[in-house]
Amino acid sequence: MGQKVNPVAFRLGGTQNWRSRWFTTKRYQEFLKEDYFIRNFLATKLIKAGVDKIEIERSNNSLDVIIQAARPGLIIGRGGSGVEDLKKEVKSLLAKKLKKSIKMDLRLSVEEVKDAEIRAAVIGQGMAEQIEKRMPFRRVLKQTIERVSQSRDVQGVKIMLGGRLDGNEIARREWLKKGSIPSQTMRADIDYAQTTAFTTYGTIGIKVWVFKKEDLNKKKEDKKN
Repeated sequence: MGQKVNPVAFRLGGTQNWRSRWFTTKRYQEFLKEDYFIRNFLATKLIKAGVDKIEIERSNNSLDVIIQAARPGLIIGRGGSGVEDLKKEVKSLLAKKLKKSIKMDLRLSVEEVKDAEIRAAVIGQGMAEQIEKRMPFRRVLKQTIERVSQSRDVQGVKIMLGGRLDGNEIARREWLKKGSIPSQTMRADIDYAQTTAFTTYGTIGIKVWVFKKEDLNKKKEDKKN
């Protein structure tokens, strides 16, 4: 039986960076819970904004939440009112879940994802939305594969669906692949994400792998720094 590992976790410190950047020994459990609640809430709340990543950085008395989204205008709102409302909601959520007042300074910033059409998380969310609208899963799968593979920055793409596809009683898996996906090559820049489509006949899991071209100039700059 094959042993599977998350492609992002496998490449941490190389082509992938940590999504949470902080270190502590005494308050590890507390900070881990906070990160989990924040990510869960924002991913559900901002599902229509095409969120790609939610990164969290901490210092002594501040908590920085960086949201990378395909449609940042839906988050920011008019005059930045959306960000302020989101801050209040996050603070109240943490106070409710942890049952204590949050004294640290919460800073929330939104960044636009320029190449959203080849980001695995955004691709998965788009597919989930189409499947929830009862579109045939094979059509969604083929159209998505063709659209993503047309990009010059993509060398390979693989998408897997699992669950009661088209309402069948027996759950199964279907997948398509185009190009190469080097799963064991650590220097390969592979973007991976998984999401869930909620349908009337059950949940359908979606996994997306996108193998992007290696930027040799960027690697040289990173080595110099």
